Amino acid sequence: MNITTLLDKVYFAPRLKKIDFYANRAGELQHRVLDRLVRMAENTEWGKKYDYKSIHTYEDFRNRLPIQTYEEVKPYVERLRAGEQNLLWPSEIRWFAKSSGTTNDKSKFLPVSKEALNDTHYQGGKDAVALYLGQNPDSRFFSGQGLILGGSHSPNLNSRHGLVGDLSAILIQNIHPLVNCVRVPSKKIALMSDFEKKIEAIANSAVSKDVTSLSGVPSWMLVLIKRILEKTGKQSLEEIWPNLEVFFHGGVAFTPYREQYKEVIRSPKMHYVETYNASEGYFGTQNDPNDPSMLLMIDYGIFYEFIPLEDVGKENPRIYCLEEVEVDKNYALVISTSAGLWRYMIGDTVKFTQKDPYKFVITGRTKHFINAFGEELIVDNAEKGLARACEATGALISDYSAAPVFMDANAKCRHQWLIEFVQAPDSIENFAKILDDTLKEVNSDYEAKRQKNIALQPLEVIVARKDLFHDWLAQKGKLGGQHKVPRLSNTREYIEEMLELNN
Repeated sequence: MNITTLLDKVYFAPRLKKIDFYANRAGELQHRVLDRLVRMAENTEWGKKYDYKSIHTYEDFRNRLPIQTYEEVKPYVERLRAGEQNLLWPSEIRWFAKSSGTTNDKSKFLPVSKEALNDTHYQGGKDAVALYLGQNPDSRFFSGQGLILGGSHSPNLNSRHGLVGDLSAILIQNIHPLVNCVRVPSKKIALMSDFEKKIEAIANSAVSKDVTSLSGVPSWMLVLIKRILEKTGKQSLEEIWPNLEVFFHGGVAFTPYREQYKEVIRSPKMHYVETYNASEGYFGTQNDPNDPSMLLMIDYGIFYEFIPLEDVGKENPRIYCLEEVEVDKNYALVISTSAGLWRYMIGDTVKFTQKDPYKFVITGRTKHFINAFGEELIVDNAEKGLARACEATGALISDYSAAPVFMDANAKCRHQWLIEFVQAPDSIENFAKILDDTLKEVNSDYEAKRQKNIALQPLEVIVARKDLFHDWLAQKGKLGGQHKVPRLSNTREYIEEMLELNN
């Protein structure tokens, strides 16, 4: 019996029996989670404010607490980062996961408790392995090591009260020491802040290891893989790691990269597993290679609620618990967690593909965005960048739309902006540079992805002919009314149509 089979039998298989309860006890499991969260937070400042001791049902909870976005949570976060405790959650909050910004903030800082690490994020990672082994009984997953490509962290407000960083860095920093025996690179390399140096260090240290699994964001992992192939002169990754069998990926959609991964990992036995591990919590894992939807993980430290997409932004939106959702409808995701986020709307939208057990796909964000490479560019960022570029160059804009250009064979990618000018700038190149620089100023994730042109190249501006956007809307039968040009899109569907008209 190989080590993977032994660990699966002793450690992972029993967990699958509990996950089987997802099929017929989802409501019961979720309401147990809610009761546990409420009872634990009774004596926090937040728990006293909303009299958690008198909350006994979901209806009590739903009727009493407000829906929140980061703007409402931010004052508590600032106090937590300054060292105050027992505000939203009873245990000490020392870690803050740095996430993409909002309209008013360059970055969000989301509290991470020890409970959230253990009952949500680490449990999600263990369950991803358990589900994978359940699907692949002949796996030799633990015969080698797992390569994890994560981010970095830094001091919290230059104080002793904690640290901030990418969620992946927080997970690596706090991981059980035994796990370090089966993963690469070393913690020192994994937490390096200079991405270019990190890629080089990982390539140097991992190439001689027996890597059986990969974990990370598809766009960044592809940069690493291409660098490793370049250094070794090999054509495909299995020439270096013959026992490589699975890539656990998340953060951005995998579809644009699928064909490129087939070029660099040619083994027909390679598996790809999508996971949904956000800064706010671990929500889902793909449990069937033939089904792109993910299993909603319902017995972690997260209670889920859902707002129909058409109700987002309304004063009194409809809000549903899990048992009340319908299949094939878009919902904004609302969570209450063991890190003290209460009825927090994270900005992602999901659609359920089935019930019993509940499975879903991510359908986007509650607003227009580009997140092809983890940059989380929102319309407000775009408007600020364009305003700055126009002010500096004297240009005037009538309409615009932007979309990603996905990686080419050299792992290069960029944003493409199609802009119709009323008054064009003297230099399109200068306009593009000012726009690019401003986006880096107002969006920390965009800034990180643009660092040293490692993967995300300077943006490209294409001048649109007069009335292009009017003609495109007319072609769609969408002139007038509430119809609008899509400002930011995560796919190239719209911009390709516009570019064809532009020619």
